[in-house]
Amino acid sequence: MKHFFTLLTLLIVSAAGAQPLQTGAERLDNYLPLLQGKRVGVTANHTAMIGEKHLVDVLLENNIKVTRIFAPEHGFRGTADAGEHFDTSVDRQTGIEVASLYGKNYKPAPEQLRDIDYMLFDIQDVGARFYTYLSTMHYVMEACAENNVPLIILDRPNPNGFYVDGPVLEEKFRSFVGMHPIPVVHGMTLGELARMINEEGWLANKIKCDLTVITCAGYSHKWAYHFTSPPSPNLPTLQAIHLYPSLCLFEGTVISVGRGTGIPFEVFGHPSFKPYYPFGFLPQSMPGAQNPPYKDEVCFGVNLHYYNDHYLTDEAQLRLEWLIEAYNHFAEKDKFFNNFFYKLCGTERIRRMVEQGLTADEIRASWQDEVNTFKISRKKYLLYEDFE
Repeated sequence: MKHFFTLLTLLIVSAAGAQPLQTGAERLDNYLPLLQGKRVGVTANHTAMIGEKHLVDVLLENNIKVTRIFAPEHGFRGTADAGEHFDTSVDRQTGIEVASLYGKNYKPAPEQLRDIDYMLFDIQDVGARFYTYLSTMHYVMEACAENNVPLIILDRPNPNGFYVDGPVLEEKFRSFVGMHPIPVVHGMTLGELARMINEEGWLANKIKCDLTVITCAGYSHKWAYHFTSPPSPNLPTLQAIHLYPSLCLFEGTVISVGRGTGIPFEVFGHPSFKPYYPFGFLPQSMPGAQNPPYKDEVCFGVNLHYYNDHYLTDEAQLRLEWLIEAYNHFAEKDKFFNNFFYKLCGTERIRRMVEQGLTADEIRASWQDEVNTFKISRKKYLLYEDFE
């Protein structure tokens, strides 16, 4: 895979001469005719953009009746903290009710779907199993299936869609940060994953959603794409998005990943690491990170801002070297991990192997068979050219 990927923006034509990328939302002729005269629900956030306009605004301009908006973690406008629950409200710009899918319930209630003929889903994902937009899509699919509401997914590229790696989730660790037996990095768009969820019988009682995926035009898993709307407050850059699958594992430990700084998920560190690293960062309260770990306390560690280049020029993989390095430097080994680490990894064995002193390559070898099995199943649901 070395020297295999070309970094492109959403508007750049590939070196192979393919058409410019269009997201599913931008392909209006493929779904607007289905919505004329219908009552439409929209599951979306701030990333559901069509050029400079939000999807909801474009629908309203085209005389589509938007009955209700459903918002995932971080809210409809993308400003809520990670893990911050919020209530149903009214969007000030449109006057449309915004139903929270990250508060009292993660799943649309039957009464919220009674006045909806079609549901649109348009959210930018980042390609990691524990990123909760995937779980939100699962519950929207399930609710639509149970209430006979057709679902249209407006697909978007996966910025980490150029590789597959990490342990496959074990059922006993199923949670909102991991609902499906897939690797940490699955290499699929949400549209492709929706097809897999439907056909593999992963919805409750193995029901199936009436599903339509409006595909992207000009997209391939061979390329890593950049987009202009950060998918969440703590993933503001492409560097952070590429590092996220590896660094998010630190969220199940005592280590900071830079929440509350201008470089979240581009660094890792701890106040006790001063003897090992000259680099330091200071977490502070800010929008999207009101109460970050080690607020107002200098953390010392590693700046990975430029490591992003390796994901595009070398073999892309889940990086465990940093986790092992931090564990080895931390004095109180029995306090390094917490139980959230199991949910993020989807298995107990990664923690055990780190504690036993195994290398990153030895740990990575432990999941190769299950990843290879997943890749075979994955191919059945791909909608775009694969990376291999």
